[in-house]
Amino acid sequence: MPEGWIRTTIAGVSSVPVSYGVVQTGDPVEGGVPCVRVVDIASRDLKRDSMITTSHEISAAYSRTVLKTGDLMIALRGIIGQTAQATRELEGCNLTRGIARISPKAGTVTSDFLLQSLNGPEFKSLINRQANGSALQEISIATLRKAPVLLPPISEQKRIAETLQTWDRAIDTVEALIANARAQKQALMQQLLSGKRRLPGFSEPWAWAAFADVFDRVKTKNAEGNTNVLTISAQHGLISQVEYFNKSVASDDVRGYTLLQRGDFAYNKSYSDGYPMGAIKPLDRYDSGIVSSLYICFRLTRRGCDHDFFRHYFEAGLFNREIAAIAQEGARNHGLLNVSVVEFFETSLHIPQPDEQAAIAKVINAAEAEEQSYQAQLTALRQEKAALMQQLLTGKRRVKLPESEVA
Repeated sequence: MPEGWIRTTIAGVSSVPVSYGVVQTGDPVEGGVPCVRVVDIASRDLKRDSMITTSHEISAAYSRTVLKTGDLMIALRGIIGQTAQATRELEGCNLTRGIARISPKAGTVTSDFLLQSLNGPEFKSLINRQANGSALQEISIATLRKAPVLLPPISEQKRIAETLQTWDRAIDTVEALIANARAQKQALMQQLLSGKRRLPGFSEPWAWAAFADVFDRVKTKNAEGNTNVLTISAQHGLISQVEYFNKSVASDDVRGYTLLQRGDFAYNKSYSDGYPMGAIKPLDRYDSGIVSSLYICFRLTRRGCDHDFFRHYFEAGLFNREIAAIAQEGARNHGLLNVSVVEFFETSLHIPQPDEQAAIAKVINAAEAEEQSYQAQLTALRQEKAALMQQLLTGKRRVKLPESEVA
């Protein structure tokens, strides 16, 4: 323990009992009390006018979770450990189920330092170890109250928080750059891949092409004993189950799985957020891999066509209309759209000539590379901040205080 530091608990640094939000809201109450939900904290959308509301009578009945400026909120259910700090705008708001309120005790801990501690790797690790439940992760209010906290003197708390906030501002800046780059890329995709906007030098009309004239179905079974079982992730595309889930969730016998080679596409008929008609992703992470026979697999075979153009075409959802036309209405089996292989290959694609395909892909690839560059910066910043937190929040590395603040 560093000299001058003390070990206490979350309950010991809160000026009021650490309380669990229990407000239940029904229909919005006009002029009512805004209530913070776990989803609001997770999305960082903490604006009064976007929150659900409850009556003043219900809020008064649960006054122990009415927020004051500087209070901290932490999710104990769902995405456990997510935190937020109550700004002046949130003064008087209440909390719904699954969120705890911590009111930092003046003279013992600063709100900014405690927020950094709650986001520190050691505290996060502790919370995750204490979580229970399989479908819905949750920790109890008693567990949170007993969670340990290391406290340096107030002057050191302030300097530590200021140092870490510098990293937070850098992270926020890069996140804004990513959001802007992503929005620009998505706008380009919608305009260029639909033909609504043409690049200079191209004027030939786009044409409809039969899907089966552009792609061939991949039906090769896993006779070679490939064990790289793949799954489709919205963010990562076709990715190894071991890498994504940290385990394989495939059948023991994978000889009936379809063998894919780098560049092949797979269509997952399971619909999800952002993919109402399922997701089509290319294999670009590995040289080969295998997928469940439930996936519809295909590869580009028409000479001259651009692989990246179709990768973006599918990702932008421009093929959704074709899938919607063949998906049997109301026939969804275990979360899968009822799309037959035969009808899938009878669909059509609205596409330009190969040279325009390549030009469009080049523009979108450049926008994609810019976003990925910012994403790499963000990952590096988060890793560097986590390493710094590990040092500063445990006292292994000390901040330098002005002589006037040294006891």
